[in-house]
Amino acid sequence: MASPDLKGRRVLAIVTNYGVEQDELVVPVDHFRDAGADVTIAAVSRDPIRTLVSDKDPGTTVDPTTTLAEVDPSGYDLLVVPGGTLNADSLRLNDDAQRIVKAFASGGRPVAAICHGPWALVEADVVRGKTLTSYPSLRTDIRNAGAASWVDREEVTDDAGGYVLVTSRTPKDLDAFLGAVDAALAA
Repeated sequence: MASPDLKGRRVLAIVTNYGVEQDELVVPVDHFRDAGADVTIAAVSRDPIRTLVSDKDPGTTVDPTTTLAEVDPSGYDLLVVPGGTLNADSLRLNDDAQRIVKAFASGGRPVAAICHGPWALVEADVVRGKTLTSYPSLRTDIRNAGAASWVDREEVTDDAGGYVLVTSRTPKDLDAFLGAVDAALAA
């Protein structure tokens, strides 16, 4: 996939320090940086982020840029919420992560969530009326949160409710996911 020109764009990825799915963090971060964007990785603490592959095998260690508590979401153009079961489950219980998700949605700025990442959106109550996808096990949670519908597609973009939401199911969908996110940033 050709990299778009994202110079001057600021992207925020939010994660916990353990359990984020490696490719759902590393691939988008590299993609956006290669395209010229300024990417911030905010974690719970400044300790290294221990990624996992398929929720079980050790992955790459990534250094966070800042902490969730220190982030001012108003300075960013895009929010990325990677999956990983442990990561997403912890993010939905983190007050700072919830504050960030709500700020993006209420501010009309794009949010991109993949795999289990939509759990954080469900908890923030920002999926009402949206059509989205995710890892299949979240389907019932998403429907119960008032989403218009959950669909099994590699990528879904929905602009209802005042902000653009881009979602995908798994790391296998990253090409489609990143293409849709690039389009959302260009709009």
